[in-house]
Amino acid sequence: MVERVEAAVGVIGAGPVGGVLACRLAAAGLPVAVIDRAPLPPMEHPDFDGRAYAIAAGSRGVLQAAGLWDHLPYPAGPIHGIRVSDGRVGRRASPLFLHFGAQEAGAEAFGWMVEARSLRMALNARLAAEPAITVLAPAVPTVARTAEGAVVRIAGGPEIHCRLVVAAEGRNSPLRQAAGIPLTRFDYGQTGLVCAVGHERPHHAVALEHFLPAGPLAQLPMAPTAGAPHLSAIVWTERRATAARLLALPDAAFTRELARRLGDHLGAVRLLGRRWSYPLGAMHAHRYFDTRLALVGDAAHGIHPIAGQGLNLGLRDAAALAELLIAAVARGEDPGAPELLRRYQALRRPDNLAMLAATDVLDRLFSNHSAALRLARDLGIAAVHRLAPLKRAFMRQAMGVQSPRAEGLGGSPACPPAP
Repeated sequence: MVERVEAAVGVIGAGPVGGVLACRLAAAGLPVAVIDRAPLPPMEHPDFDGRAYAIAAGSRGVLQAAGLWDHLPYPAGPIHGIRVSDGRVGRRASPLFLHFGAQEAGAEAFGWMVEARSLRMALNARLAAEPAITVLAPAVPTVARTAEGAVVRIAGGPEIHCRLVVAAEGRNSPLRQAAGIPLTRFDYGQTGLVCAVGHERPHHAVALEHFLPAGPLAQLPMAPTAGAPHLSAIVWTERRATAARLLALPDAAFTRELARRLGDHLGAVRLLGRRWSYPLGAMHAHRYFDTRLALVGDAAHGIHPIAGQGLNLGLRDAAALAELLIAAVARGEDPGAPELLRRYQALRRPDNLAMLAATDVLDRLFSNHSAALRLARDLGIAAVHRLAPLKRAFMRQAMGVQSPRAEGLGGSPACPPAP
């Protein structure tokens, strides 16, 4: 006889967005099943591997409400300042730049850098310890959805009967595809190179965004580790062919190319952990829901990493959906009702589309050699630097200050990270 498991919500995908959503729902007393095709422990990397997340101020509130922030095993590094410059390799750089300080905005920090392994370890521990969560991983799910409810069947395992299924499976979501939800995609012809470097001089908790002709180069301040008292994450965008050549270089030659673009403000740099690469593109689902189905995170949208905002948008999805589900259950209503899912889409789609458009425009504006656009960029940087109200508006956006409609878990606005 097949075992039957009852849950309010079945979350397909145990990555950061799906895992955080499950933890938040369980913290409010909702029974949740989490299903992932991969086993969870191997997702943890015991050694630092060079990957990190930029977690903005509001997103920290999301992690706190999910019971995760205070249980991160490695310290998060605050971002107290952001410096934006229109740099150019091999030619005279613009002398204009922008500097945003969290103190100017009356904030503790714009955000925090969290090691990927740290968030994964906190998530795995919470998923295992929370009695309201049933974890099935590795497991191959088959989902059947009707107007009355959903059933998730596990090959060789139980059946999960739930009111709602959440697709948190990433950009190639099988659930989204099975639902026939159309998708708009476009390719930037760029590759994102991700790594971490130790450096000679302190970063003073300041993030740097260099806009170079091939794409942006971000240096993000991290908390020190035992082997690196001064440590930063690097997100480096290059044209695809150039990126392939760079990835083929030995570590020493790769580091020299990085240092040439980064400049000498940090002194000598050395590569730590692995190098990672990702093809860059944007996508957006035409709908965020179907019968008994909601899309969150990369299953619903993907953007250029020009400001490191992808994960934070996903956390905002989780925040908005969790609040709607918790309130519905408290009122004795159906958490998978079409009206609730339409409201979720209405809350999240405008924000996600606006961020997709903003990052797309930024990449197209800065990732080129046009003299006319270069002049326009420099004029824009000068204007923001001189006009205090405009500068404050940019800082509010960096911290993710939103209208009350966009507020996330725990009543605090979920926001995008600093660059």
